[in-house]
Amino acid sequence: MRKLLWVTAVSAALAVVGLQPGSASAQEKLSVRLDFSPWGVQAAMHLAKNAGWFKEAGLDVDIQDGRGSGNTIQLVNAGQADVGQVQVGLLGAARGQGAALRSIAVFERKTDLCVLVDRDAPLNRVADLKGKTLVVFAASPWAPLIDSYLKSGGLTRADVKVDFVDPAALWGTYIAKRADGLLSTANSALPIAEASRPSKCLSAADAGISYPSYGLVARDDTIEKKGAALRKLIQIEQRAWERLRTNPDDGVKAMIAERPDAKLDPKVLREQIKLTLDYFDTPATKGKPIGWQAKEDWEAALKSLEAAGVVKPGWKADDYFTNALLQ
Repeated sequence: MRKLLWVTAVSAALAVVGLQPGSASAQEKLSVRLDFSPWGVQAAMHLAKNAGWFKEAGLDVDIQDGRGSGNTIQLVNAGQADVGQVQVGLLGAARGQGAALRSIAVFERKTDLCVLVDRDAPLNRVADLKGKTLVVFAASPWAPLIDSYLKSGGLTRADVKVDFVDPAALWGTYIAKRADGLLSTANSALPIAEASRPSKCLSAADAGISYPSYGLVARDDTIEKKGAALRKLIQIEQRAWERLRTNPDDGVKAMIAERPDAKLDPKVLREQIKLTLDYFDTPATKGKPIGWQAKEDWEAALKSLEAAGVVKPGWKADDYFTNALLQ
């Protein structure tokens, strides 16, 4: 009886000071800023949250919607979020401007940048875009690569009209056919276009552009101070993406549950998740864990960014990424 009373008293005391096993205050807090409003590439993060996997691992993860990868990178670099889920190719410009960030995991390791055009249009390569109008927003990862892309097909901006619009007007411009092509990413754009303007993609990779896509970035000092928590975050993301390989609908349900006011289209989400998974592997990362980064891929990307004038000569690939948090 005395033993029972002692255990009860200790449990009550622990609860009062917030040390009860599994209590929220015992969990390590991490803030994760996403790239944009909800879409398929974020499925693993929302699935992990909705399934309670972060909590099980002792993490209290605050998932924030973003306003573009560039904006998220700025906020993470300013210390206003621990982790950013962004297009990691933007680190080239960010580090060049003094950002103390690096990529800690890349899930979409294959270049997903593309030019959407009508599915039945006789446009199959860069040179076919001569005389056409392309629409893009100023902060798009496409922006610094447009001239390199056109050059690969023997074109310049004198041959193609490039309209820069506000992100909110991007889709309206393309759907209304006020542009022949939309510069975006394949996995985000193709499923959205299917209902109103069925499209195909002219891949930037086919024009010789290498650009790592979605992954996680963090400040160097955050990696040092919160390495154990970041390692757990990545492991749980790996688990979630493995689930999504065979059960994409789990991601759809989780996203709708986590963002009930976003009016998400299940069909679009499902296709975005499937397409995202198609961009996971490169020849250099085949057989490696989800999120693992190949130095060869980063070197190819930095060469593309150097050719576009985004990074200066003399770069070192190891400054842009680390695999230290992956197992």
